Amino acid sequence: MHQPKECHLHVAYRVLQYLKSTPGKGVLFKRSGKVEVEMFTDADYAGSTIDRRSTSSHLTFVGGNLVTWRSKKQNVVARSSAEAELRALAQGICELLWVKNLFDELQIPLFSPMKICCDNKLAINLVHNPVQYDCTKHVEIDRHFIKEKLEANVICISYIPTNNQLADMLTKGISGTQLQKIIPKLEMDDIHSPA
Repeated sequence: MHQPKECHLHVAYRVLQYLKSTPGKGVLFKRSGKVEVEMFTDADYAGSTIDRRSTSSHLTFVGGNLVTWRSKKQNVVARSSAEAELRALAQGICELLWVKNLFDELQIPLFSPMKICCDNKLAINLVHNPVQYDCTKHVEIDRHFIKEKLEANVICISYIPTNNQLADMLTKGISGTQLQKIIPKLEMDDIHSPA
């Protein structure tokens, strides 16, 4: 905004071109029999070229419907990809706790733990491993917070391969073919497409 360049104008044109080509696209909420909460979390390690901070993102699905999504730069520089992912998990759990409180207020019971999908095996192992390592002291608070929610059976964390990670599109630039594979998984439909 303060120093616009021609490359910024080209990006704006690309956004307008995308919006023009997809006027009927939207998120369609479908009724399902179960109320299950599932979240995909991701982080790009040191993704910002200016200050090397990572970006956390998450997508929340309730009953298979996309209800919340967020992408935010982390407050501090992560010293490892596992640290960036742990911070993304902790932020995602805070969002899930908000969703759980909303369900409690609406008096809708959740019968199973809320599922979090993460593509970093080291971050998942750090959460499940009770042994405290010196190299993980800087992420100790996030690790204990996540472990506490796991032990209380509020959440469960599962590994998902990177090519199936839906939250990638909020942290990294992805190709058009990847985007075309992700859009149906987000339950985005085009009302103008032939039935």
